[in-house]
Order: sequence, then structure tokens, then C-alpha cells
Amino acid sequence: MTRTVHIVGAGVAGLAAAVRLAQRGVRVAVHESAGQAGGRCRSYHDTQLGMTIDNGNHLLLSGNHATLAYLKATGAVHRLPQPLSAAFPFIDLKTRERWTLEFNDGRIPWWVFDKRRRIPGTGPTDYLALARLLLPGSGTVADRVPANGVVYDRLVEPLIVAALNTDPSEGSAALAAAVIRETLAAGGRACRPLIARDGLSPTLIEPALSALDKLGSPVRFNRRLRALKTIDGKITGLDFGDDVIGLGAADAVILAVPPVVATDLVPGLQAPTEFRAIVNAHFRIDPPADFPPMIGLINATTEWIFAFPGRLSVTISAADRLLETGRDELASTIWREVAAVAGLPDALPPWQIVRERRATFAATPQQNARRPQAATRYGNLFLAGDWTATGLPATIEGAIRSGNRAADLVGSSERTNE
Repeated sequence: MTRTVHIVGAGVAGLAAAVRLAQRGVRVAVHESAGQAGGRCRSYHDTQLGMTIDNGNHLLLSGNHATLAYLKATGAVHRLPQPLSAAFPFIDLKTRERWTLEFNDGRIPWWVFDKRRRIPGTGPTDYLALARLLLPGSGTVADRVPANGVVYDRLVEPLIVAALNTDPSEGSAALAAAVIRETLAAGGRACRPLIARDGLSPTLIEPALSALDKLGSPVRFNRRLRALKTIDGKITGLDFGDDVIGLGAADAVILAVPPVVATDLVPGLQAPTEFRAIVNAHFRIDPPADFPPMIGLINATTEWIFAFPGRLSVTISAADRLLETGRDELASTIWREVAAVAGLPDALPPWQIVRERRATFAATPQQNARRPQAATRYGNLFLAGDWTATGLPATIEGAIRSGNRAADLVGSSERTNE
């Protein structure tokens, strides 16, 4: 029996599900409430800067296998080139000390025995704190690792805040362990930083839209789902307000929308209710020729600086504390730090501040426990999104895995129905 899978939401999770199914020959219909695809992972033209920027800076790693497979499937893997090594430069703005963490490729962490590759002032045994995060159990990162010492200040805290978008004092140890297990513990081959230098949309979104177009499954924009119609434990229709689509007996729905939308559409659905902010700053200025693609800052408001053609961009995670700071004040504070690191003049260049108040769910043990599985109580309804139970924090990798999981469950349900 011919079936159609309706995917509601054209963010990364929804697009991953759509591409996976369409390439398997499944008829797919993608509905997006906005006028563009990508959700929180997209590029747009900023009139204040007069250039295209990303709504946020997303760092991927070479160990993000689902993301790389997705890029290969959409013909865009070349847009995320891999560096030759897993090297992460840092600077402590208080002491002006600079160093580069460089992980060796194998699983045995030989790098901790090389003072040129590890944090200055540390010894090999200091890094046992990372191993403690891999111990089984629940609780927070703070329950496993004391919040003091050079390794905590210069590696554990920056890593956890960036990965979980949640302070280590409340961040889930289980989610932190999942990140470390797939990256640091897997060796440098899994830790090489991957930056979408062409932009998020040209790398992760536009190739997927093009692939879906070629497969006869274009995304339909400006279609906000108002309600799901149900009978006897199945979704029977999609109500878009001015249009109602009836579902056939073999049809299925993948709901790839934010948690607040999903809980509104699916009564009784449990989902995360607490969120954390991310602040991004963009400055229209040519980076110095020798400036690294990215650099981490310690003892600063700024956490990471990314260098793009004609632009320096900053990301600050777990940034709720900055939501009420004035835009001008925030831009000036961040630029002073960027200028100090890059050796640029203090004069503030054209800038833009992007604050995402609900950038990710709060990666606490309590909120992690509220993440739903992909399957629902409705036999033909499945969930996708970085907020579902992926086993990872809210990341692009987690979003793509969720889309893949939902697509695979749709396929399983089709075989069961047969």
C-alpha cells in the first residue's frame, strides 16, 4: 500500500528524517510554519551588518557520525572540511597566557604526557577528572568533579558549558559522559573541529532542500499545524487552519517541532520545560591573517571566537545572565575582549547581537528525564528534535540522530502493518 509520511518541521531533525525516507523511496510531504527552513540552525542576511550571518555558531566534531552521514547523503560533506589534527587554541584573558590543547588520534591519551599539548601548569594525573565523568550513575557534573583546579577552569567547565549549554553545577553527568565518550575518550580522530565556514544554511539546510526537490518532495512553507485529528489511537488528519489533510490508513506523521509546540499539539506529552539561552555576537571586520578558525577564552565574558571571511563571531553559552544587559553595553564588552585577543583596534566595528532565550532545553538531570522517546501512544505518530531522548545534549548531532530514529521507526511500522 502506498503511504505518505508527513513531516511537520523543516529544522535539521525534520530534514534528516525527510532525506532518509525520500532516499528510500518513501513519499514524503514536509510542512514548515516559517518562510524558511533550518529552525535554529540557519543563515540569514542581516541588514545591520549588510552581510549573511548564522543565527548561531555551531561547532561540530569529526566524531559526529550521523551529521557527516547526513551531509554525505545531501552531497554537502565537502562543505565541512576536516583539519589535520584535533587542536583547540585557548587564551586566558586575565593572565594573557596562550596554549593549544592538541589531542592525539588514538584512544590512549598520550597527549596528557606532552606538556606542549596539555594545559600549562598541569600534569598527567590532573586529567583523571575527565575519567570520573565517565563513571556510571546519575546526578550532576559537580557531583563527579570538584569545581576547582586548573583542569576544571581551563577544560572541564568550558567543555561542559559549550556541550550542554548548562552550568556544570547543574548539568547532567550522564549527558556530559555521553559527549566525552564520543569525543575525548574516542581520541583525536573524533575531536577534530568542523566549522561551516560557508554558513549553516549552505552546509546543512540548502543541500537537503535541493536533494528533496530532486526526489519530488519539496518543503511547503508558511504552513502552521493547528491541530492533530485522532481516532482510535491514530492520527487521521492534519489541520493547518485553511487546509485539512486527511491521512490514509498507512500514512504516518513525524512531528519535528520545538517542545512547546509539540506539547500543545499532543495532549499529555511530557517534554522539557526549562531552557537556557545562548548569546552570539557578530562583528563585520576582516580577521587578522594569522587568526585561528576558533579560539576559546578563559576569564572572559566571551567564550569562543570564530573567524569567518569578513567577520568575527562570538558564542556565549548558558547565557541567561546576559539577557537583560543592554545591547550596546554587551557589544562593547565583547568587542574589547575580541580586540584584545585578535590585536585589533578598540574602535567598535559594525556589530549585531543575537540572543536566543530558549536556545536549548536545560541539560539538568531532571529535564533530561522529561525527554520523550520517538514513538508515541499514537501508532502512526513519531517525534524528532534535539529535545527528544537522543542520549545527547541539544546538539545538531542529536537532532539528526532523532530524525534518523523517527524515520527508521516509520519504516518499522510500515513492515509491521504489512
